[in-house]
Amino acid sequence: MREKNVLMDEAAMNRALVRVAHEVIERNHGVDKLVIVGIQRRGVPLAKRLADNIGKVEDCQIPVGVLDITFYRDDLSLLNEQPTLNNTDIPFMITGQHVILVDDVLYTGRTARAAMDAVMDMGRPKTVQLAVLIDRGHRELPIRADYVGKNVPTSSSEAVQVHVQEFDWENRVVLCEK
Repeated sequence: MREKNVLMDEAAMNRALVRVAHEVIERNHGVDKLVIVGIQRRGVPLAKRLADNIGKVEDCQIPVGVLDITFYRDDLSLLNEQPTLNNTDIPFMITGQHVILVDDVLYTGRTARAAMDAVMDMGRPKTVQLAVLIDRGHRELPIRADYVGKNVPTSSSEAVQVHVQEFDWENRVVLCEK
């Protein structure tokens, strides 16, 4: 893929996550019963950063979990005969909590649907909300994010890549030509 332009640099990513943190606090009237779950892979470091930002504002520690949706995907048979499994680690109860699912890019909505199915199998949350760094449109399912770092209209011949320090040795978002 050929890189077309940088959509967000590290500073812009940080500003977006701080803004989203304030929106989460405001919408939930504080942080009571709030938990954050990052969707493997790049949603996980973004979830941790969001939780840190909320914690700084509210002077508390927000529980963060890690969710692997591999077996909940509707395209599992198309991906690979032996799909790569990542770790799921939800060290808290889901039932009765306000669950904020965090992912890097919202595209068709299928990942978010799979994540909601996985969360519901773990308990009955009070609410499930979706936070994404980038919403690029092209939904195939009636799903929308509650919190968006940046809306980026794209064509189907483009891809959005979120780079995070933990996996890519840098923090930025780029638009690429497929």
